[in-house]
Amino acid sequence: MDVRYFEDTDTLLIDFSDREIVETRDVGEDLLIELDGNGKIVSLIVEHAGEHIDVSNLSYEWIPV
Repeated sequence: MDVRYFEDTDTLLIDFSDREIVETRDVGEDLLIELDGNGKIVSLIVEHAGEHIDVSNLSYEWIPV
């Protein structure tokens, strides 16, 4: 998984895999998902991210089962 924030466009991109993207769906205000040929999520895009989340305080934590 790769999380990137593009300050110049205020866009947050979360890549879950490197599979080929074949479709992009607008699923809500400023939220898009990109899907592979099997309908599995490849990435999540949050446009105008600063309006929705605190992009200066992003974190990731692995919690083992």
